[in-house]
Amino acid sequence: MGLEGVEPSALIGGFLAECGGYAVVDGGFATELERHGQDLNDPLWSAKCLISSPQLVRRVHLDYLEAGANVIISASYQATIQGFEAKGLSAEEAETLIKRSVDIACEARQIYLQRCAKGCWDFPHGRKTTQRPVLVAASVGSYGAYLADGSEYSGNYGDLVTLETLKDFHRRRVQILASSGADLIAFETIPNKLEAQAYAELLEEENINIPAWFSFNSKDGINVVSGDSIAECAYIANSCDRVVAVGINCTPPRLIHGLILSIKKVTNKPVVIYPNSGETYNAEAKQWEKSEGKTGEDFVSYVGKWRDAGASLFGGCCRTTPNTIRAISRVLFDKASLDN
Repeated sequence: MGLEGVEPSALIGGFLAECGGYAVVDGGFATELERHGQDLNDPLWSAKCLISSPQLVRRVHLDYLEAGANVIISASYQATIQGFEAKGLSAEEAETLIKRSVDIACEARQIYLQRCAKGCWDFPHGRKTTQRPVLVAASVGSYGAYLADGSEYSGNYGDLVTLETLKDFHRRRVQILASSGADLIAFETIPNKLEAQAYAELLEEENINIPAWFSFNSKDGINVVSGDSIAECAYIANSCDRVVAVGINCTPPRLIHGLILSIKKVTNKPVVIYPNSGETYNAEAKQWEKSEGKTGEDFVSYVGKWRDAGASLFGGCCRTTPNTIRAISRVLFDKASLDN
């Protein structure tokens, strides 16, 4: 689905209409890589597999497409020039890998569409021979994700990290991803207002020609993890013409409903929601721990409520699987078919 030259707001509206009013985003990527035997205890995290197992990255994308995803997100969340250089790669090699993350996702989409055309897969809702619209989103993780010290879950970068620091850090990667063939850029797990502002200014300064979405993370259902107001963060996203959707990712499902309502107060842009499984990440121990509320596949039971609150794009983040995405697709489109 080519999006260049299309007005951003018209683009996302047209895409959602083509999908049936709602779109399904993919699920946990590192979760699936680990399930297939990858050890991601590395500063590069899932981006490590761009070097060691690109064929597995493609397979995970395909698994999510088969499960019903309309949007697949590239394995570039933790893929930074600085991170690759720290591993001994050259800047040129790093840039090639960042672009390769999008190439792999695009290859998976092409394989999926070819299989659709041949009727090779059975799909829910009697759509097995139709080519469901699919977008490739290029992931940009936060500065804290690159630091790999847990600060993506606190937003505490210290006084030395300024707006210009963040723009300088992200600039080249955003330039590469904007010209990579992706349909949009997904700025994910944004932990504070400062980084949201840096992204918004970068999109304008670099005249980025593909749309973007901003998704934040929260621990209390009121603010982003730094303590900044979710409404203030969403307002920054709303003020940027290149941002076509605003939302929440990597946040416990029980907090999502209130966050949707807060976002909807400051923007009419579509809301994108892809929570984690409901567990809590312990940054010191580098592991997920059980927390109160529903976890695992049970969070699919919230989807109808999120839809009614005004969300338009739904998926999963850490610890969710293709089964989660399959269930979300079933809930959304079964409900939609009952309403229409």
